[in-house]
Amino acid sequence: MSRLRNDTFLRALLRQPTDHTPVWLMRQAGRYLPEYCETRKRAGSFLQLCKSPALACEVTLQPLARYDLDAAILFSDILTVPDAMGLGLYFAEGEGPRFERPLRDEWEIRNLSAPDPHAELQYVMDAVAEIRRALDGSVPLIGFSGSPWTLACYMVEGGSSDDYRRIKTMAYSRPDLLHHVLDVTAQAVVKYLNAQIEAGAQAVMVFDSWGGVLSEAAYREFSLRYLERVVAGLRREHDGHRVPSIVFTKGGGIWLESIAAIGSDAVGLDWTMDIGRARALVGDRVALQGNLDPSILFAPPETVAAETRRVLDAYGPHPGHVFNLGHGISQFTPPDNVRVLVDTVHEHSRKLRAAAVEA
Repeated sequence: MSRLRNDTFLRALLRQPTDHTPVWLMRQAGRYLPEYCETRKRAGSFLQLCKSPALACEVTLQPLARYDLDAAILFSDILTVPDAMGLGLYFAEGEGPRFERPLRDEWEIRNLSAPDPHAELQYVMDAVAEIRRALDGSVPLIGFSGSPWTLACYMVEGGSSDDYRRIKTMAYSRPDLLHHVLDVTAQAVVKYLNAQIEAGAQAVMVFDSWGGVLSEAAYREFSLRYLERVVAGLRREHDGHRVPSIVFTKGGGIWLESIAAIGSDAVGLDWTMDIGRARALVGDRVALQGNLDPSILFAPPETVAAETRRVLDAYGPHPGHVFNLGHGISQFTPPDNVRVLVDTVHEHSRKLRAAAVEA
């Protein structure tokens, strides 16, 4: 594999000095890009797009052709893992992801097993390998998975939920069953991410999208505990290089110090917490990723630039910052505003570092 020409993202995750703040965006390959919409139309469906390594590679590279991003992220979906467990993933028009066979009966839960990533999920590994070859050492590739708790939410609810009634009922009335789901799912996530690392992912991220819906006690029991188990099971090196890990709990700012203690290299922040205050809380224990409100990208370009500078100023010229949104980019985002954001991150962070050296 080619030597990386831009390893700024990886160095920032390891809290090493960089000449600028690296930037990538959650869901950076997606419906806000007209070229993505064209490829998805050609694929026939979202699932077919995910399951075609060639098309997954094509859409992964699309935002990099437009913007000076510092990392690529594998194009896939967090629900590939429960789909490989036999739950029957499908996408209903206007409804989002659904499962044909959600976990409702005890026998179904007891029969649950972690899939072999080199069997049911080989198409993901093929996509990772193809994307690495196509990137040709330009920027690092990020692999990812959903967290055990977030995957369990979909697996028990059968899809998205407004109140998480089914899974919270299970948590409080049959915690033994939920712990079994989480235990098997944590095993699956570790195998899946390690297989991505072996296939070529140079950093990995765990998305705990629904951790923030829990009480503090429940978060520690049903989410954080399993995030820690996943991080502990990850390969730390591959081909002689460190493979950093990022953990992101949406709505998890109130538990930041606890999340920072589980062993990951970086913690992702949503937009509800000042990143300067977050840095003061965690010091140099972890890198921080974030955390512009994605809705700011609907504002005029000068506002996008000003709010981007605000986040950079709040963190300061210190090592260990990866700029990102506080959650995934909206499909309604004007593509030109993304360029404003990316260019502002690079320009302003270089000025911050230069000023710090002069001081």
